[in-house]
Amino acid sequence: MKRLIRGGQVLLDDGLKACEVLFDEEQILAIAETIDAPDAEVIDASGLTVLPGLVDTHVHLREPGQEQKETIATGSMAAAHGGFTTVFAMPNVKPFPNDRKTMRDYLDLIAKDAVVTVWPFGTITRDEKGQEPSDYAGMKELGIRWFSDDGVGVADENVMRQAMLKAKEAGVLFSCHTEDMDYRKPGASVHQSAYADLMGWGGIPSACESAQLIRDMEIAGPLGLRYHGCHISAKESVEGIRKAKAAGWDVSAEVTAHHLLLEDRDVKGPNWKMNPPLRSHEDRMALIAALEDGTLDFIANDHAPHTRQDKNRPMAAAAFGIISLETSFPLLYTEFVHRQKRWTLAQLVGWMSRKPAERFGLEKVGRLAVGYHSDIVLADLQSERVIDKDTFLSKGRNTPFDGWTVYAGIRETIKNGRTVWKGK
Repeated sequence: MKRLIRGGQVLLDDGLKACEVLFDEEQILAIAETIDAPDAEVIDASGLTVLPGLVDTHVHLREPGQEQKETIATGSMAAAHGGFTTVFAMPNVKPFPNDRKTMRDYLDLIAKDAVVTVWPFGTITRDEKGQEPSDYAGMKELGIRWFSDDGVGVADENVMRQAMLKAKEAGVLFSCHTEDMDYRKPGASVHQSAYADLMGWGGIPSACESAQLIRDMEIAGPLGLRYHGCHISAKESVEGIRKAKAAGWDVSAEVTAHHLLLEDRDVKGPNWKMNPPLRSHEDRMALIAALEDGTLDFIANDHAPHTRQDKNRPMAAAAFGIISLETSFPLLYTEFVHRQKRWTLAQLVGWMSRKPAERFGLEKVGRLAVGYHSDIVLADLQSERVIDKDTFLSKGRNTPFDGWTVYAGIRETIKNGRTVWKGK
């Protein structure tokens, strides 16, 4: 069935234009000032901005194994609510996707319940135990080209080198959570600082992230392995990535919305507790500058839903992580495009669509162009609204942004030509 978006401002490669978009279930068919398509269903986008579907390379859907926190159905609906039409699901689920058979079962579950495209990661090491590399070649036969031990770092350098050699042979990408637990004392929950000491909270130094990240890149770089750093939070990590890129190594890295918006002194309790933690003002400014100069490549979310019981504990015992799929675009648009006017809409959307799609090898995804997948978002960039966690489609309510005022919202999300979420 053909559908025609009419009346909106469309974000194309050369900026916003008043034009129409014709598409079907397979692809965008035409983009022009006016399109004659009498048989098409018309979507009235008056007053709205038409964007490509967003892409998030770092999402926790929890299923299978922790369905009380999130499911593929609820997590993918939350993605659609937030304007995301493609997400990558981290592999810390049960059973872990370590091999071809387990991954096949996982893909079948995703196909049954997901309303957006969900690409699952395979594990770097079996059961994320850091001892034995997983079956990269077997999972690649199913189209899986991305591997992560998210939530833990691979502690043993020899194991990581062995894994990287095997991954290079298979021609896949590693997306790494780096965390050297020698730097993290039991119960540590926030960035190591005088503020943490004042609040009586255990601190996590920046080296906990940066030391293992730099070690990984020093192995991956000379091997020519495609390496991606997850949720960068520290200025020392930024400098390590900058040096790796200057050396010509095939490395990239992401930054989350919360690390761009919040700092360690903003932390009020468990809903501000995430891993890596919110760091200093200096760190946050370094992250923003690094995104702008290309040292950091794009924005990802690290959507991490938890139950109220997981979070309603003292800081030392509360779970790490916040939800973000339904808030990241409105928050970043509001702060950096609407308020500061530091970024253009095209920059923000590029960091949340085209650039992650390109780095992760997705074809015809992340832009509005003829022949691209018909993954389209209609956004309202003119109305003020207040974030209300009780309206989320995610099972999670663990957010520090409840009650924040934003000046952007998603009105409709179209995946493969079909509306999968529509608001008022």
